[in-house]
Amino acid sequence: MSRVLVLNCGSSSVKYRLHDADAVREALTDPTRPAAPGLAGGLVERIGEPDGGPADHAAALRQVMDQLDLADLVAVGHRVVHGGTRFTEPTLIDDAVLTEIRDLVPLAPLHNPANLAGIEVARRTLPGVPQVAVFDTAFHQTMPEAAATYAIDAATAERHQIRRYGFHGTSHAYVSRRTAALLNRPYEEINTITLHLGNGASACAVAAGRSVATSMGMSPLEGLVMGTRSGDVDPTVVFHLRRAAGMAVDEIDNLLNHRSGLLGLSGVNDMRKVLRRRAAGDPGASLAFDVYCRRVRSYVGAYYALLGRLDAITFTAGVGQHAAAVRAEALDGLDRLGIAVDPARNAGSGDRLISPPEAPVATCVVATDEEWEIARGTLGVVTGGLTPGASGR
Repeated sequence: MSRVLVLNCGSSSVKYRLHDADAVREALTDPTRPAAPGLAGGLVERIGEPDGGPADHAAALRQVMDQLDLADLVAVGHRVVHGGTRFTEPTLIDDAVLTEIRDLVPLAPLHNPANLAGIEVARRTLPGVPQVAVFDTAFHQTMPEAAATYAIDAATAERHQIRRYGFHGTSHAYVSRRTAALLNRPYEEINTITLHLGNGASACAVAAGRSVATSMGMSPLEGLVMGTRSGDVDPTVVFHLRRAAGMAVDEIDNLLNHRSGLLGLSGVNDMRKVLRRRAAGDPGASLAFDVYCRRVRSYVGAYYALLGRLDAITFTAGVGQHAAAVRAEALDGLDRLGIAVDPARNAGSGDRLISPPEAPVATCVVATDEEWEIARGTLGVVTGGLTPGASGR
């Protein structure tokens, strides 16, 4: 049995999954095919921490390799958060590509260094195995310039690569294709709003298989309210905290990325805990829930207007898949737009429609699988079998 290994290296963790290459290969000819279960997978945490975790990424990956049967390994796929404007598809890694990913570190200082560490260790450990980078930003490179451009001085923006890049691309690509399959409609004929609601959260407008707008911007901080990230704020907040509160830039960065969102409003970053506290009458949790859902609703309305015609809204990721109350509240009051949630269907489980049968816009829940998407992109590059729509476009 040939195999594909997927590695997702964070700053202090390695998430991994091993897939049967034959199952992945079948999906190359059918982009809407659901993810197949992995042969093995897991998570190594606390890398570099003094409490007994692996000393570094090299030690963590050795631990992973020791646990897996890597006979007949045909490729390793790596999640890379930021590909800038250079990388628009899964890409075979060589020294030149590695250098270009390293050059993008200033755009993703919290993510790309960890991704690079995993790539470098895997290349040393498995020197004869092709390595492929699959970029979170790639799916969004189809956005029109009007969507990607910030209204600041153009020369300054170009010099410092300031533009909207978008993230969660592998999830939005997979989920939008699976939505088409769920509706039994051609992917290239439907317009979808996908809502990836996890600890990180983003919305994406997908028109005929192409991302045309997304809520995350130059970094994953912009857009929806998240577990610990603020999402949209007036930039003057940063200036005010610097001038009036005397906070250093790094302090403000930490505040907006790690002490805001649900955590900042309610004291917890887990939506399940927010919902429990809200049910118990906690005003902070109630406000956090309301702010969170209102922000989602505002993006749904904006993206509906951008698309002009909307066929489906799809919820995915931890909160999107499991928090029925969030789905109901986020879409509440949109009946006149053809958007509604059926309470009985919303209370169910699995990939499904949760809108009433007569609703003009289908509302769906689809489980995302970013590792499967990375495996597909990886094998497609290695075999030359990447078909139209395989990268979601």
